[in-house]
Amino acid sequence: MSESHDVPAEEQTRHAQKMARKKAARDRMMETKTGEKGLVIVHTGAGKGKSSSGFGMIMRCIAHEMPCAVVQFIKGSWDTGERRLLTSNFGDLCQFHAMGEGFTWETQDKSRDIAAARAGWAKARDLIRDPSIRMVLLDEINIALRYGYLDPQGVVDFLNAEKPEMTHVVLTGRGAPEILIETADLVTEMAMVKHPFRAGVKAQAGVEY
Repeated sequence: MSESHDVPAEEQTRHAQKMARKKAARDRMMETKTGEKGLVIVHTGAGKGKSSSGFGMIMRCIAHEMPCAVVQFIKGSWDTGERRLLTSNFGDLCQFHAMGEGFTWETQDKSRDIAAARAGWAKARDLIRDPSIRMVLLDEINIALRYGYLDPQGVVDFLNAEKPEMTHVVLTGRGAPEILIETADLVTEMAMVKHPFRAGVKAQAGVEY
């Protein structure tokens, strides 16, 4: 049985007036936001959710029937849920390229890591140059930038010079370089407040991958 919440008439009137003022202010603000452009979006920080947020936007593109693409720079050897879903069900709208060979401490071969990162960036450039692709997710590229496998200045210069006007590019991974943060249109830093790994809980399907 639903609980009844009787609000006194005077309080209800004050609330309605307050909400009306907020709506009017919001409407005035939205009237000034009419432009559209392809965004450079960075998800960084030590907290969980950087890749998850990027893949959420890829799913939105698919829902709008907007061609998109994913280049994974680190987790190439992982059988992830997002990889299964996209390649099995949405290959006509979303290209998926797993270019990495696993985390750098797994390969233990810097030359291989650099080669994989550069191959991933070459594929990413081709995808970004294609104006029919509306969003390109560069998953964990910030790690490759942080380790020096790719040149941050070169990545920024390419985005500034060659990214089509309406293409969105999403770059994820902790430790995004300052030059990339300065260039981006949208930057979100994920902060870790609490993580089960510290309590001995391993990465689990459906949560981490």
